[in-house]
Amino acid sequence: MKILETHNLKKYYGKGDIEVRALDGVDLSIEEGEFATVVGTSGSGKSTLLHMLGGLDYATSGTVTVAGKKIFELNENDLTIFRRRQIGFIFQSYNLVPILSVYENIVLPMELDGRRADKKFMDQIVQTLGLENKLDALPGQLSGGQQQRVAIARALVTKPAIILADEPTGNLDSRTTQEVLGLLKLTSEQFHQTIVMITHNEALAQLSDRIIRIEDGRIVNDYANRAGVPGGRSFTRHEEDMEEAGETGREVRI
Repeated sequence: MKILETHNLKKYYGKGDIEVRALDGVDLSIEEGEFATVVGTSGSGKSTLLHMLGGLDYATSGTVTVAGKKIFELNENDLTIFRRRQIGFIFQSYNLVPILSVYENIVLPMELDGRRADKKFMDQIVQTLGLENKLDALPGQLSGGQQQRVAIARALVTKPAIILADEPTGNLDSRTTQEVLGLLKLTSEQFHQTIVMITHNEALAQLSDRIIRIEDGRIVNDYANRAGVPGGRSFTRHEEDMEEAGETGREVRI
């Protein structure tokens, strides 16, 4: 089941000689439960793409569909409500409210929406992320890795259709980076949570199920990442489709 889909997505800035094509006709679909990574260098268009997918900015043309809704057709109020309920965000800078406790930061999206968090699900998230002893702490009392765990919990608690993670380990050291990415992978598998992560780091992308490479506002490569599985290898999307249809004549090794 497709959770997210874009069609001929474009975002242009300026006109004439100074026109910048940040996104130039992006067609993309993400399946339910996928953990996909969009990889690109600075200026490739990856952050612009994330902003479009999350409804944080409007496209020049094209469509973005999340959980069956074409988000650019929603008015500002309806889009705000839709984002709050269906899209979770994890940012490089954590974006926690400093005067709220860990618990209050996690449940904030639910409270803004006039709902109560599912206690059983909340407990599962907190235990999975190792935050059970930090719920009364303030963000300033936590390490960077712990703050990012809180941000992950906050993104998960609403049970969104998709989580968008923008360079989520950019402010962390290498050991904490691996720890946080491992937790992202775990939550994706344990809660069947669809995640799209943006990064410039090729090594970090190897932890995801799928790698999408973007250059100059266009997707130039898109493949299922099986390289880390013993006996397996990476497949392009076309090769994967042929494998499933039995058209390549090769044994599938995963």
